[in-house]
Amino acid sequence: MTTVHQVIPVLAPHDAVGNHTLMVRDALREAGFTSEVFSELRFGDRAGIGLALSDYDAHAGDADLILYQSSTGSTAVQWLLGRREPVAVNYHNITPASFFEPWDDEAAASMRRARSQLGALARRSRLALADSPFNAAELVELGFSPVQVSPLLLDLDARLTAPDAALAEQLARRRDGRSWIFVGRLAPNKCQHDVIAAFAAYRLLYDPGARLTLVGSEAAASYADALLGLVDDLGLAGAVSFTGPVTDAELAAYYDDADVLVCLSRHEGFCVPLLEAMRHDVPVVALAAGAVPDTVGAAGVLVEEATPHLVAATVRELLEDEAERTALVAAGREVVDAHSLESAKATFVQAIRDHLAARG
Repeated sequence: MTTVHQVIPVLAPHDAVGNHTLMVRDALREAGFTSEVFSELRFGDRAGIGLALSDYDAHAGDADLILYQSSTGSTAVQWLLGRREPVAVNYHNITPASFFEPWDDEAAASMRRARSQLGALARRSRLALADSPFNAAELVELGFSPVQVSPLLLDLDARLTAPDAALAEQLARRRDGRSWIFVGRLAPNKCQHDVIAAFAAYRLLYDPGARLTLVGSEAAASYADALLGLVDDLGLAGAVSFTGPVTDAELAAYYDDADVLVCLSRHEGFCVPLLEAMRHDVPVVALAAGAVPDTVGAAGVLVEEATPHLVAATVRELLEDEAERTALVAAGREVVDAHSLESAKATFVQAIRDHLAARG
């Protein structure tokens, strides 16, 4: 039986790369492969899932292929470089260190190390899979060959849980205008400061009762503190909410409350929240940067610059034009359908089959 094992640095709750890895394992098994997931760290509800990388030789033996899930730095890379089995890389993007250098030296150093390790893997890899054309271009630039775009495995329906009833009631009580949302870690590359500035312009010019909810945990404490300071400086303390980590039911309540998702991130390798918003029929206004245009397609309004007045006016036009909003919601449903889990599984497994067949 053909054996394809996966290695991932960390298996953590609510992590898109970890969820993808586990669904890849299941898809490979369903297709008749022997497949396990090995990781350096496992915690939260992932603590008992998969196997420790330190136990690889005891449980695995030689594999026909080791598939490495790359999105961060890891000592697993050095381990992979020393293996004799063929190695493939599934790349989910590493944030450029330049975004974090003004905010977190340690995080920036980790990103530089991760990029260096990815470059080293280019010489060892037999196949590179990327979950977006943007990520594929990065791999080509680093010297990977062959490079193939292969879908991120997402179960958007599984995340479509009933909204938290108490939170939904609370959000309904506070509504006095339009509701903006952004979902993602508070991180410099995601540029929540631009979202806040655009929201301030929107309230000033169009809708003084509007509210903004920023959903996600902090990735750099100093950047999160700066966002809080910006909210105070702009007089938005009662209008902008920071949720921190949320449950699936809480996230559903925030999406149900939202009139628009505004994403002004300058570097995304895929951006799952764009699809989550579409799954909840929330229209998207986003900066045309990174992989965002690939993910959004024709199902969102893209802006070329994140200037506050431009974004504010774009959001207003969208929310005032019922026909455009309806059309975007319908287009979003088509994009979500195109990312169906069963279709993505079949495409991903076929990429592995084709590679192994080409190698004989």
